[in-house]
Amino acid sequence: MSVDVLMPAKMQQFAIDDLDAACRLLRLWEDKDEEAALERFAPDVRVMVVSGWARKIDAALMKRFPKLELISITGAGYDKIDAVYAGQNGIVVTNAAQALSEEVADTAMALLLNAVKQMPQAERFMRAGKWLNGNYPLTATVRHRTMGIVGLGRIGKAIARRAEAFGVKVIYTGRAKQDGVVWPYYPNVEEMAKHCDTLMMSLPGGPETNKIASRAALESLGPNGVFVNISRGSVVDEPALIDLLRSKKLLAAGLDVFMNEPKIDPAIYELDNVALSPHWAAGTHDARRTGQRIACNNVLSWVAGKGPLDPVPETPWPATGQRRQT
Repeated sequence: MSVDVLMPAKMQQFAIDDLDAACRLLRLWEDKDEEAALERFAPDVRVMVVSGWARKIDAALMKRFPKLELISITGAGYDKIDAVYAGQNGIVVTNAAQALSEEVADTAMALLLNAVKQMPQAERFMRAGKWLNGNYPLTATVRHRTMGIVGLGRIGKAIARRAEAFGVKVIYTGRAKQDGVVWPYYPNVEEMAKHCDTLMMSLPGGPETNKIASRAALESLGPNGVFVNISRGSVVDEPALIDLLRSKKLLAAGLDVFMNEPKIDPAIYELDNVALSPHWAAGTHDARRTGQRIACNNVLSWVAGKGPLDPVPETPWPATGQRRQT
């Protein structure tokens, strides 16, 4: 018996073809009336494969799908999904962090380099013809810094490897100290921030991490401090960050994510000591294709009765307690 798989937003053709061959693929994006289509599909949907859908998949939405077993997403971040509720109600959530980790780590280091070495400002200096009147001022250096990584998952470790290649010392904090990790561990962000001058955010968004990079933590970095965020805008006290950058109590920031994006605080555009990217840390053709391949593989493994390949921590597999199975 074919499994009903809901694809809310159109994915690449290979993903559509692969799932269509193994499942009954419900193409939500083809319906002009999304609400009516959801009502029609909801009773039989057992799997969702999600890429670029604007809706939050919260408890209220999941309750509309009584047979829902699996939510497979094409990205790393899953803060739009209530994974805790899913885990408590027999629904597995999978993501594709391994598809994006190297790309995101590249962007994280690019933002750090751009922020510290002022490369966007130097380019504007050249384009304005100012080089004819003299050299661009000297900048700070990335070398000899201590980077505190908040969230040493797959992406965090990829960033750490790159940072060490640039002569940067690495320390970290996270849910718990990790076995086999050589870098020094600190129990929380504020304590770690007292021992570093570069704060790198590489952790999930959501209520548990809201404003985890507090004003106190940011202030501890000092006037030579640099803040880089490739996770979610919610993890930092953004008004405090703006204030500290404006008053030069922080040297610089590299930001790929923001509160209320894409309608971000206009004050950020006024700061000349910030390197910006439009939430596009993994914005490559290769990462997008690989993420969709991983999401499809999770679905195909599930419907074949083999379980998920990449469950998130809130919905571990196998797990104790009742779990829906195909």
